Amino acid sequence: MDFSLLNIAILLVLGAIAGVINVLAGGGSNLTLPALMLMGLPADVANASNRVGVFFQALVGVRGFQKHNKLETTEIVPILIPTLVGGVVGAVLASFLPEQWLKPLLLLTMLGMTFLMIIKPSAIVVESGTVAKKVSQSSMGWWSLFFAGIYGGFVQAGVGFVLIAALAGSLNYDLVRANALKLVCTLAFTSVALLVFIWQSQVNWSAGIILGIGAMAGAQVGVKLALNISPQHLKWFLFWMTLFGVIAALTY
Repeated sequence: MDFSLLNIAILLVLGAIAGVINVLAGGGSNLTLPALMLMGLPADVANASNRVGVFFQALVGVRGFQKHNKLETTEIVPILIPTLVGGVVGAVLASFLPEQWLKPLLLLTMLGMTFLMIIKPSAIVVESGTVAKKVSQSSMGWWSLFFAGIYGGFVQAGVGFVLIAALAGSLNYDLVRANALKLVCTLAFTSVALLVFIWQSQVNWSAGIILGIGAMAGAQVGVKLALNISPQHLKWFLFWMTLFGVIAALTY
């Protein structure tokens, strides 16, 4: 990979943009992954190196939401249990099922999320004053997180949208708190995946760290925007990001 000043600048800028997108919604990797591959990295190395940026972006995002008391720390473990169990199931399925299943599943999920936000906006934006449910109080919430985990373990791309639907739609979290908990799940997913990629020596650390620096800056901006933007504007941002995910799934 050519680490010219131009390529470094592109990675920093795209990392920052992806950091904002991933904190507010999801799908930032639709920008960074193609860029890494266009710069000469093989698909598997690009995928692994991209997780470095995702890891640091999620770390900064979680810390930012926690600092502003928007992270439900008592629910982290109950939320992670079904999500990670589902992630293991999804990873196992991915190892047995043909790779050709990945793109249709990604496309169907993105389309489903787009139509859900048009037909039933309440599934994403809860009414003001609605009390969030604990995972132990909602079997639907547990299973929603479990299936989000399966999807994340199987595909990974777009899992942020599925997690938001589970956290906001099933457990009644507002979008700010749902995004905070989504980032916790993302951090857990990514940490496990990154360890595997490091073990397989697939990470290009130079590219990953440059991307990570940009992603951390973007995550800080994303947290500030999430705290100040209205739920309706955030919902529409989420909508356009899922639509962009559909276009990306059709293109790649």
